[in-house]
Amino acid sequence: MNQRTLCIIKPDAVRKKIQGSIIQKISDAGFRILGMKMIFLSDSDAGKFYEIHKERPFYKELCTFMTSGPVVVIALEKENAVADYRKLIGATDPAEAEEGTIRKLYADSKSENAVHGSDSEANGIKEVAFFFAEYELV
Repeated sequence: MNQRTLCIIKPDAVRKKIQGSIIQKISDAGFRILGMKMIFLSDSDAGKFYEIHKERPFYKELCTFMTSGPVVVIALEKENAVADYRKLIGATDPAEAEEGTIRKLYADSKSENAVHGSDSEANGIKEVAFFFAEYELV
């Protein structure tokens, strides 16, 4: 059965103009793009989206980073989407990511790590719905 997951190409990757390369890798890995748009995250939206991390020491820095420039949000679908996408992007820390993964190829650091990925099937559904109305998905 197909699952949904959310990709956010983060401000560091957009600044480096590598979003096209990242989208190509996702597409080549068999994901179906249901919707995609470039947006500026507001402080409010970043705070709401990352609310799960509110008590963590990196929360404020994460929100500041995610609002520092445009991001590309992409709703993805595929059988086993969450696990397959997380394998494709690699470990949060690019130094620990496997060769060929998006973060190994394009991330600069643990905090500027090029992409976001949903961590569970439930969060994939919730996160896609955060950025996309159902009528925006094809």
